[in-house]
Amino acid sequence: MTVRTALALQADDLFTKTKIAGKFVTIYAESKSAEGDERLKALMKPEIAAQAEWAGFFAEKGKSYLVAPKQAEAAALYVRLPVDEPEKAVITAMNTLPETVEAAEIALASENFDFNHFVKLHLANGYVFDRYKKSLKKKRIGLVLPKEENEKKIQSFVAYIRAVALGRDLVNTPAEDCSTGTLESAMRAIAEPFDATVNVTVGEELLQQNFPLLHAVGRAADGADRAPRLIDLIWGNPQHPKLTLVGKGICYDTGGLDIKTGSTMKLMKKDMGGAASVIALAYRIMTAALPVRLRVIVPAAENAIAGNAYRPGDIYPSRKGLTVEIGDTDAEGRLILADALAYADEETPDLLIDIATLTGAARVALGFELPAMYAKQKNTGRALFEMSEKTGDPVWEMPLWKGYEDDLTGKISDLCNVPNGTGGPAGSVTAALFLQKFVTNAKDWVHFDSYCYNASAKPGRPQGGEVAPHETLFSYITERYGIK
Repeated sequence: MTVRTALALQADDLFTKTKIAGKFVTIYAESKSAEGDERLKALMKPEIAAQAEWAGFFAEKGKSYLVAPKQAEAAALYVRLPVDEPEKAVITAMNTLPETVEAAEIALASENFDFNHFVKLHLANGYVFDRYKKSLKKKRIGLVLPKEENEKKIQSFVAYIRAVALGRDLVNTPAEDCSTGTLESAMRAIAEPFDATVNVTVGEELLQQNFPLLHAVGRAADGADRAPRLIDLIWGNPQHPKLTLVGKGICYDTGGLDIKTGSTMKLMKKDMGGAASVIALAYRIMTAALPVRLRVIVPAAENAIAGNAYRPGDIYPSRKGLTVEIGDTDAEGRLILADALAYADEETPDLLIDIATLTGAARVALGFELPAMYAKQKNTGRALFEMSEKTGDPVWEMPLWKGYEDDLTGKISDLCNVPNGTGGPAGSVTAALFLQKFVTNAKDWVHFDSYCYNASAKPGRPQGGEVAPHETLFSYITERYGIK
């Protein structure tokens, strides 16, 4: 497996210096204000300004105005920027450019315009999943960067889009072609260029190595390539702070014997979105050579239905030693994460982060775009939220409310995987509380309940698989461990 075929590109493929008349657009972006309008008018020829005003560009109904090129002149795209998220307004305007446009540059922008954020949005906006339908291939507009942008910054942009594209590709790939073996291959692919080590425990070996919950969830899947497995990557200087990422790798979720309905099962290829997210984040961390001892653990399984599938009412031991009664086989993600988190916790990491497409309850509470975040340390949760406001990659902190802990106590077991054996309200909170039972040594722990899928297309987020909160986590980790 390669990191990415269509988007694992060199800098020259993402950025350009070409300024071909008729195929190049200069973008003038200014704040939607009286002062901003005057600055835009000053950049226009008088007849163009008059036409733009007549067309309503300077009224609320007008957001962008495209002027066609004349002879050797470049086309011009004028954009009135809102106060909030002005970068997205430029992406929206660029989406209206004709197919003939090959390159563009930002020639003027308002003071609150974050150019780095815009570049990442633009690159992410150009992503398309074309493995199965080549006609979906999207024309990408090259960006002419300011002269002060150095090669290091350009390569950081390249690493960003490679990571995001890798994660999105994994989520978008149907389960027929994205098995537990595929996740192993993806982990080995990112490990090889950085001399990281990958250890894998598969099938019956999981019982021998004390991962009983992971084995129980995945044992009904058919074929060696779909056998449950624990994938474990280690990279970096052992003397550096220990950062551990854990991602839920359910390659398809039927719900098990508590089978899902057809409509709710349709998108379950994305139930390995947590695994895709941590693989993408690990690739970015290693590319940036951050001073951490990185560990990435992916418990991978397919929640299939067969004669040997685990059943409601069964009780299994966990790696932690706590017994777990199965109240619902469709609450399988927390089971495989329990063994993986307990394993990660054994070496007392400085920071332990897990990402999982864990509950529908999080979507009811926060919708598709906002990952629910649960933080062991209040200051960590606050710092991540503040970082998300800077990056435009949102998260929202939820409470680890101790009052619900007793609801997880089993009647004839230490724990039940759903409250009181039947589920109930506050499903995302109780799922996080269940996971917390398996994290006792880590100095810091953060859990993300993320949808990992864009239900509709928005600037920088095409419809389909997503690796949120990728940029927030990378920026936070970079800042936490002292890289300026």
